[in-house]
Amino acid sequence: MILCQTKTELQNALKTQGANPIIGFVPTMGALHEGHLSLVRQARRENEVVVTSVYVNPIQFNNAEDLEKYPRNLERDLDLLKDVGCDIVFAPDNAEMYPEKPTETYNFGTLETVMEGAFRPGHFNGVAVVVKRLFDLVKPTTAYFGEKDFQQLAIIRALVEQENLAVEIVACPTVREKDDLAMSSRNTRLSEDDRRIAPQIYKILRDCRDLTDVFTPAPLKAFAEEQFRKIPRTKLEYFEIVNAKTLQPIVNWSDCPRRVACVAIWLGEVRLIDNVKI
Repeated sequence: MILCQTKTELQNALKTQGANPIIGFVPTMGALHEGHLSLVRQARRENEVVVTSVYVNPIQFNNAEDLEKYPRNLERDLDLLKDVGCDIVFAPDNAEMYPEKPTETYNFGTLETVMEGAFRPGHFNGVAVVVKRLFDLVKPTTAYFGEKDFQQLAIIRALVEQENLAVEIVACPTVREKDDLAMSSRNTRLSEDDRRIAPQIYKILRDCRDLTDVFTPAPLKAFAEEQFRKIPRTKLEYFEIVNAKTLQPIVNWSDCPRRVACVAIWLGEVRLIDNVKI
């Protein structure tokens, strides 16, 4: 496995992989867990070369404290990536990714004004900037993203379409702990008590999935919000039932065939997101 910390090192490493290799790319912010590793394993099965980036992108954080507390452990990440067959790891610093202040701006319309976009202004532009730059450097055939970040996945697909990028985006199912908590790098920041509480989030989402024959969307939303607010030590940021393609709230189940319920909730000092298809 080759570790690259500069763009030049990355380009040189890619040149050693032969002419026009089929490249699978997994962009991450490190603090890797089984969810990330499942993406790398799939990339390994489906491509000749696997590249993973490990970079905590500062411009997608609108909360300085969240950026400061984001877990980092590159040495551990490298060990895990080597074990799952990654070929090249790109782990730049901020000066390498942003030698000058980034000025790119993207417009994703209503995809970015709801849910995460409403509560984290500028977040998705920061995501788009770094992903576009990484795509330009790696030139992957295929890139892999987890469905836990459902709205981000929609934004990345829109970015690829807008910029006419020659990369296939593959959505991979959310990987969960044995108690069904969605795997997240932020889970390591949960206290022992909060970690025991956290699985209630997905339990409520599952209940919503099972109650579509009982409630229409608006009453189901109200029911879910009431249940989330009963979880100790939490503050609900949003719960929405949306069209899986447009991310806009739906009024009737017949509005669209593909629907997803999305939640963002603070548990103690940690912000968690999750979703379920319904």
